[in-house]
Amino acid sequence: MKGTTIIAVRKNGETVIAGDGQITYGNQIMKSTARKLRQLGSGEVIAGFAGSVADALALFERLEKKLEKHNKQLQKACVELAKEWRTDRSLRKLEAMMIAADKNQIYIIGGNGEVIEPDDNYVTIGSGGGFALAAAIALYDDHGLSAEQIAKRSLEIAAKICIYTNNNITVEKI
Repeated sequence: MKGTTIIAVRKNGETVIAGDGQITYGNQIMKSTARKLRQLGSGEVIAGFAGSVADALALFERLEKKLEKHNKQLQKACVELAKEWRTDRSLRKLEAMMIAADKNQIYIIGGNGEVIEPDDNYVTIGSGGGFALAAAIALYDDHGLSAEQIAKRSLEIAAKICIYTNNNITVEKI
């Protein structure tokens, strides 16, 4: 998935999702201040996306509805979204990935039916995800850094390496 970097980090009771602001079209930067994160479920869930903006907005809406239907149970809402995404003819064509998190859980949701809960307290998606993940692994055990500081620093490192990632970082936390 080209075009962005999203990271989720949970540490010391704080959960954050951070993302860069760059939108590209082919080899051109179209926008550098995009907001790729949302609060859902009355602020109890945060989510970020990598991929097509229109597709991601549709997925945010659907996840919000699943959270309402399943009493803000994040795991159930993510599984139901992934099932619908995989089986619905129009949704199957969506080109995006999402990270959704609450205070206790982080999930990656993909269009092939994936709902992945990471083994660690951090996860990334997008073109710069591998770079941000490596940085988060290196920074996580620094006891002086908060989840937000780890997420921001990891994205700053990814932006130095990935041409589809910039330093215009937004953060949502719960």
